[in-house]
Amino acid sequence: MSSPPDRRHFIHLSLLSAAGLTAQWLPSSLAAEEGELLYNGIHLPMPWPPQIKEIPKEPVTPAYLKSPPAVIPIDVGRQLFVDDFLIEKTTLTRTHHRPTYHAKNPVLSGGMVFSDGVFYDPQDKRFKMWYLAKGGTAYATSKDGIAWEKPELNVKKGTNLVETSPRDSSTIWLDLEEKDPKKRYKMFRSYSRTEKKSWCLWVHFSADGLHWTEPEPTGACGDRTTVFYNPFRKVWVYSLRHGWGQPRKRRYWETKDDVVKGAQWGANDVPPLWCGSDTLDPPRDDYKVTPELYNLDCVAYESIVLGLFSIWRGQLPERPKPNEVCVGYSRDGWSWSRPERRGFLPISEKKGDWNWGNVQSAGGGCLVMGDELYFYCSGRGDGNVTSLAVLRRDGFTSLDAGDKEGTLTTRPITFGGKYLFVNVDCAAGELRAEVLDDKGEVLTPYSAAKCVPVRADKTIQRVQWKDAADLGRVSGKTVTFRFYLTTGRLYAFWVSTAETGASHGYVAAGGPGFTGLTDTAGADNG
Repeated sequence: MSSPPDRRHFIHLSLLSAAGLTAQWLPSSLAAEEGELLYNGIHLPMPWPPQIKEIPKEPVTPAYLKSPPAVIPIDVGRQLFVDDFLIEKTTLTRTHHRPTYHAKNPVLSGGMVFSDGVFYDPQDKRFKMWYLAKGGTAYATSKDGIAWEKPELNVKKGTNLVETSPRDSSTIWLDLEEKDPKKRYKMFRSYSRTEKKSWCLWVHFSADGLHWTEPEPTGACGDRTTVFYNPFRKVWVYSLRHGWGQPRKRRYWETKDDVVKGAQWGANDVPPLWCGSDTLDPPRDDYKVTPELYNLDCVAYESIVLGLFSIWRGQLPERPKPNEVCVGYSRDGWSWSRPERRGFLPISEKKGDWNWGNVQSAGGGCLVMGDELYFYCSGRGDGNVTSLAVLRRDGFTSLDAGDKEGTLTTRPITFGGKYLFVNVDCAAGELRAEVLDDKGEVLTPYSAAKCVPVRADKTIQRVQWKDAADLGRVSGKTVTFRFYLTTGRLYAFWVSTAETGASHGYVAAGGPGFTGLTDTAGADNG
């Protein structure tokens, strides 16, 4: 095994990334050693994907948190504080937040998202939902994401079914990067292959999300298997259920090519083990069963991969499985940080509530609705239904200060933009920022004393200085930000190329005002 590169190589890689270059510009020996260079200065290990014999029972800290890049490029997306990747030091207190279930839940009855998909279609300017219903896969639309309509379609007369083939779980993905209009929508339907007595994903394509092609099979997999698109690396990732009659875990497969031809794994090309539950996942006091990972749905949100972990906590006959959805975060699409083990989309312990049992996430993860994120999920407590949970935009984690001023100093960063923005709640307090050079010295025009104090509760708020129009003079250089906060919560920061604050990060399953996969609108959205 070759020895790892020294820290100078990390600097070189980060600067290349900031300049928009890739590992192909490196000497071949170093490029092979480092693997693929990502947008955030992280390099993937070699070989890729990693090959592990068994999933550890103890939590594993991602390598990029143990040894982050010497300089972190931040041109892609809002920078969230879900871990310590961006933090050199801080006196602020970290708080993890959970969404609130909507008062009008369930928002759809008579069917449930079992992954499936909920997306905003910028072409039709409609919310679209595909879900498991009696007879197959059904379809609903909405103007606001809350009131849903079930249109009568011509696939099966008198119903809103779009596919009547038998199924277990399913993933439907609106692919805004697909060049073939006939494949704009992709369905990955989990069901058995009768002649082989095994399961696979049956892949369908559609131009309108209503009329689907005949299915084509992938390699064999377990029943609760799902798919997501990772736009950071432009790969389709298959989140495969590991085995039958064994503790539930995930195996990993990716392809940059055809989602059918590139998904023909087999005995001679076995998908590697990926992730599972660990000792920090608490068992229920009444069931006393070791939790397992039932499913993992993922989506690109701003600068991270958001993971929705369906945790199985046992099964007894008197109620539906008390599965609930927890949350995790990845910056390389493989390693996970899961600092919060409570249910992110929790179950209820009250019989008759819609979420009394088997809460499951939706394909696409979440939608961006102005200042909020919409998470759709299903429950089986009182029939099969679909409900909605709402979270502040970027609101997974905040760094907080009380009456006493606290500080946060970032690691060395680089960017190509000129305008600093924050997502902050400090209407009763104050936030200021300053910029330090690569030697740790405060740059005079960007001192905290010269910063215009921010006293606001906004998900997109510009930070300015009295003696500098913008950050143009330090664009492309290695700098550090230091934030000063009193009586407030800081959720994210980013540097935009536009005064609107467009983050150019990913917007998960979309939302009103977005025309593609990324935020190019900023404050102009909506």
